[in-house]
Amino acid sequence: MESLRAEVAVVGAGPVGMTAAALLAARGVRVVVLERNATTSDAPKAISLDDEALRVYQSAGLAERILKVIVPGIGTRYYDALGRPVLQARAPQPGRFGYPFKNPFAQPDLERELHASLVAHRGVTVRMGAEVTALDQDGDGAEVRYRRADGTAGVVHAAYVLGCDGGRSTIRGLLGVGMTGRSHPESWLVADVLGDHHDERYGMHHGDPRRPHVIVPGRDGRCRYEFLLHEGEGGPDDHPDFALVRRLLAPFRPITPGQVERAVIYRFHGLVADRWRAGRVFLLGDAAHMMPPFAGQGLNSGVRDAANLCWKIADVLAGRLTESALDTYELERRPHAEATVRLSERLGRIVMSTDARWAARRDAYFTTILRDPAKRAFFEEMRYRPPHTYRTGLLVPPAGTMIGQPRVFDTATSSIRLLDDALGTGWALLAVGTSAADLDDAAKALGHLAPSTARIAVDNRLPAGGGRLLVDVDGRLDQEFTPHRGRIVLLRPDHFIAASWPPGHLPALAGALHLATPAHA
Repeated sequence: MESLRAEVAVVGAGPVGMTAAALLAARGVRVVVLERNATTSDAPKAISLDDEALRVYQSAGLAERILKVIVPGIGTRYYDALGRPVLQARAPQPGRFGYPFKNPFAQPDLERELHASLVAHRGVTVRMGAEVTALDQDGDGAEVRYRRADGTAGVVHAAYVLGCDGGRSTIRGLLGVGMTGRSHPESWLVADVLGDHHDERYGMHHGDPRRPHVIVPGRDGRCRYEFLLHEGEGGPDDHPDFALVRRLLAPFRPITPGQVERAVIYRFHGLVADRWRAGRVFLLGDAAHMMPPFAGQGLNSGVRDAANLCWKIADVLAGRLTESALDTYELERRPHAEATVRLSERLGRIVMSTDARWAARRDAYFTTILRDPAKRAFFEEMRYRPPHTYRTGLLVPPAGTMIGQPRVFDTATSSIRLLDDALGTGWALLAVGTSAADLDDAAKALGHLAPSTARIAVDNRLPAGGGRLLVDVDGRLDQEFTPHRGRIVLLRPDHFIAASWPPGHLPALAGALHLATPAHA
């Protein structure tokens, strides 16, 4: 029997599992990845990465790899029942997180890049064709047993286990965790095709009640078409024949069998696992939550899960945080995931209705309200999306917002850099318009976190006083930190504000941040 030891075992080598493994490895955590399939997927399932997700890949050192496989997208265009454009939904602040807003890609390309990075990493062991058969845990660790395709068995001994094995999660089943929500009865044909003429940098949602459909162009002639099926055209247990694909695509393009990369029939789900942690085991991605695709947030929500949890595990293993810090994973992520599931379902009901009278009323409503610039901005800037903020968790209220990623002039390197590249992947301590002495005092109190430190220059001045300065170059650094002028800001490794305070008034951080060694002012 093969016996492997790691600090974290990741079950599932889909995009979420490999993203989690990459984030852990980038922080020096030893990882074993187990995947039941013999190879990465050749099915282009997920299709959109947002700017927050690309920022996560940056923190794992993978941004350049991932940028090679995306279309730098700008959002989604919505059409009414007659095929007329209604509005273009895009980022409220383009480039705020350092990347394009909503980026089509092909999942096989993404998985190949992630897999190649993991197998080349000295701290990662990947076992493909390894099906998990049992899971045991106690106060000292966890054991994951698996069976290889040749019949041989193996076991991974790890401190923690991440269940990233999809909607039919084996790990969730072994834990006996249920899911709450609903499955939607409508069947959709999803066809990924080659040689397509569409080259738009945005997805297209058509609210035609006769046949609601979605078109998402990709790179190099790839394109995804999604069609709501009528009664008798097929269900999720059916394999769609080429005649159905050709008939539905006929209004848009001719198609040959060789140009159909994948065609499947789906029913969408709006489900959330009843709990995301059981002892040393955590659920991420579709194992924790499933949602319809209409908000484009399925994979992105899973990437957010990994971004929230993996640095916490790394800090617990390194002795910076107490083990109780891991309870904040579900506490922080569940509200946003549940809100995103509800949004996805609501968008589906609005845009993809098959009721012609309701669709006519919908279109008339939007024709009227979009004449108001403020209401148009609400929809075009997608302000209806649930804000990705935390009210409780590993923070000191009213902290809990994510800082954007402007370009900054860094006096330590005399170069212009993205903020995250300047601050690194750990904790960061920033003095916004306050003195070097104020920053030094805070850094001594929080030395246990080993934060990077910098002063942020304000009022278009370059103050003396020594130490590293980050200087605004385009107005965005000032915009991000204006609410914190005259304060010290502690940023978590996932770029959320953990705490903010006036100099000399360090709050009680040890309990709120689950610090393994209390911070002292």
